[in-house]
Amino acid sequence: QVQLVESGGGLVQAGGSLGLSCAASGNIFSIKDMGWYRQAPGKQRELVATITSGGSTNYIVSVKGRFTISRDNAKNTVYLQMNSLKPEDTAVYYCNAKIMPFTTRVDYVYWGQGTQVTVSS
Repeated sequence: QVQLVESGGGLVQAGGSLGLSCAASGNIFSIKDMGWYRQAPGKQRELVATITSGGSTNYIVSVKGRFTISRDNAKNTVYLQMNSLKPEDTAVYYCNAKIMPFTTRVDYVYWGQGTQVTVSS
C-alpha cells in the first residue's frame, strides 16, 4: 500500500509565505515525477508545478518566480514553498506522484488528501 501524506498549509495574509510538504510511504520501488495541483472553489483542479526524479521543474505562469518545488529523494518527499501569496492562490492543494510499487512493478499515479491554503487580502 502506498500513501501520500501532506502537511503544511493554513491561513496567511497576502504577501506572506507558506510551505507544503508531501511524504510518500509504503511499498515503493521507485518514484518518477512528483507535483502539486490545486483546486479553488467552483473551479477545476489545475497543475501548479512538477519536478522529475532528476530535479527538472515546471511551473504554471501564474506562480513562476513566487513558488518553488523541490524534492528529497532519500525521504520520498516533495515540497512546495509559496512566497508572495495572493488571494487568488487560495485553494485546496494536492500532491501527486507517479510511483512504482515493489509488488506490481507498474507505475501508478497517487494523490495526497489535500490541504487548504487560504490567503486573505
